Amino acid sequence: MNLAELNKIARAMVAPGKGLLAADESSGTIKKRFDAISVESTEDNRRDYREMLFRSREAMSSYISGVILYDETIWQNAKDGTPLVRLIEEAGAIPGIKVDEGTQALPNCPGELVTAGLDKLAERLAKYYARGARFAKWRAVIDIGAGIPSMTAISVNAHALARYAALCQAAQIVPIVEPEVLMDGDHDIDRCVEVTQRVLNKTFQELRIQRVALEGMILKPNMAVSGKKSKTQAGVAEVAEKTVRMLKNCVPASVPGIAFLSGGQSDEDATAHLDAMNRIGGLPWPLTFSYGRALQAAPQKAWSGKANNVPAGQRAFTHRAHMNSLASKGEWTTDQEQKAL
Repeated sequence: MNLAELNKIARAMVAPGKGLLAADESSGTIKKRFDAISVESTEDNRRDYREMLFRSREAMSSYISGVILYDETIWQNAKDGTPLVRLIEEAGAIPGIKVDEGTQALPNCPGELVTAGLDKLAERLAKYYARGARFAKWRAVIDIGAGIPSMTAISVNAHALARYAALCQAAQIVPIVEPEVLMDGDHDIDRCVEVTQRVLNKTFQELRIQRVALEGMILKPNMAVSGKKSKTQAGVAEVAEKTVRMLKNCVPASVPGIAFLSGGQSDEDATAHLDAMNRIGGLPWPLTFSYGRALQAAPQKAWSGKANNVPAGQRAFTHRAHMNSLASKGEWTTDQEQKAL
């Protein structure tokens, strides 16, 4: 393991004013999103859509540090035969790859999940590295509900995250460690903080046990937010203050950066929360974005599967990427949001 090189890549992933595009939707997820815009989810349509994003030169070169790809996408070529990974590299961004294989039921823990994909991961990582991937992502899913999460679910998922991270670093790939506490329930923000702190503390304990170099990884956590079904929804200032405090309590300063998931927040909420956190300042690590839907919902709608809508789709993507770039520096305002439209 060349830690200096891993650290260099990790720092480039959270460079000032830049963040990650999560374009790693599974086949099932992208089908749901294409269904919403009446586009058939064929391999060619998925390729064309992602090629549109990766050829958005302003967005990719100015605001996007790296792209998380799905297994199908990393092997695809653009219409002109150029590998999609090369389009990303030519824009100055770093190709990455989602390596987990989704979730399955956790035995003896009703309603809880564990992420699969560790079997033969070392072999897959070597192939992804040869294709150009320099970072990877693994998502663990923790739900909040009556009697959950259990310590079993937290421990098993933290252990898997750490095993994945160790394998990545051995393959000279920067791991994005993503323990996501879902916002689907009726819990309030304080319950989210309580559970997320438990999850983060256990994850970093496992990372240390498995000798993962914290300087060569990126954390991708959820923000501290109220559950979608909660009667009390925390405001932007409360989300920012409690998320920053939570992270300071749990995340070592040696981690090069934190790139938040949007977790089902609206486009503007995800941007506003990130901006408010960066305005607090005095943080030991940069805070930026690793958004999927919050960067892509607008360009998907603008594109709608039509070749003549590609420029409109690229403008929509550039707009969202620019707004989140501003938020990563604490410089976003609602006025800028409207002016840029």
